[in-house]
Formats: sequence, structure tokens, C-alpha cells
Amino acid sequence: MAVRLLAFSDLHRDLGQAQKLVEMSADADVVIGAGDFASIHEGLVQTISVLAAIEAPTVLVPGNNETEEALREAASSWGAATVLHGGGTTIDGTEFFGLGAGVPVTPWDWSFDLDEGAAAAMIGDCPEGAILVLHSPPQGHCDTNSGGDHFGSRSLLEGIEEKSPRIAVCGHIHESWGCKSRVGETPIHNLGPTGTWLDV
Repeated sequence: MAVRLLAFSDLHRDLGQAQKLVEMSADADVVIGAGDFASIHEGLVQTISVLAAIEAPTVLVPGNNETEEALREAASSWGAATVLHGGGTTIDGTEFFGLGAGVPVTPWDWSFDLDEGAAAAMIGDCPEGAILVLHSPPQGHCDTNSGGDHFGSRSLLEGIEEKSPRIAVCGHIHESWGCKSRVGETPIHNLGPTGTWLDV
């Protein structure tokens, strides 16, 4: 059975866009927020408080601009939302698995990051064929900056190759917003904040 997803990433405190996503969500079976609701740990509570009007089941992962703990706390009263970071959930028979943070480690001392080894260990729990929600892209797929440099994760790429998720969504690299790619049979989408409709 097809699942209609509304997926986004990297709101970075844009409350107006958050409100637009709330309005769009009325047509979604499941909503996905792929990290970076805050900007350098600022504005997380305000952004989540706007998004919390979404009534459809929602899967969130932390970006590198907020920690897992802070996101769980901010979303604790949002009944429709489930925060995933190295774990999964099942919604109406469809499995989802989430892994947030910046992978590999970014240059910024404020960033919530994982090294490749930690990310590899965590993505190893992803069920085969799940919908995979990442913050960081896999290496070589929707991960280039304006200079053409690749910033994606080798361990996330290997995890996708091994687990063959139905689809993998990410954000993190702003210059690749809207990019589509494929790893084997798995479509890859770097989302951005405008809201992407995906029928899976």
C-alpha cells in the first residue's frame, strides 16, 4: 500500500515555512522532519511549537544544529511525533528508521555530530526495506557544496547498500536541496525546507 509522505529538512527557525508545512500536512499520511529545526541550538522550541500543530504521524531526527536530547524534550508534548536517532518505529504497517546528526564530524565545535564508526554501528539496526530518515546524505549522493566537494557519509552509503531501504531522505548540505539520486534500488532525496511530496 502506498504511503504519501510530506518530507522536509533544514527549517533553521523559519517559522513562516513551518506554518506552511502544517497546512500542507493535512494531505499527508506521514510527515518526516529530517533535522536542523534550530540554528546553532537556537530557536528549537519555537520551531517545534509551530510544527506541533501537525496531526499526521510524524517522524523527526535531530540535525547537527540541535541535539537528540533537546529535540526529544522540545517534541515531548507533540503527540503525533516520534523522535528517532539510531532506532525505528512502525506506522500503519510501514517501518521507519532514523539516524540524525552530522556525519561525518563537521568542522564546527557546536555541532551535534557522529563519526563514521558510530554511525555505522547505529545504522546497522535498520530493518531491510524500511523508510530511512537521515540528516546527513550518503557519500557521493546529493552531498555536494557549491564548489562540487562531497560531504556525505561513507558509513551511511554502506548502510543503504546493505539494507536497501525503500527510500532514503536527508538534508544537511543546503546546496544539494532538491537533489535526487539512487543507491541500487533505493531512491535518495535531499529535501530542503519547502516540503517534498513522496509516494512510497
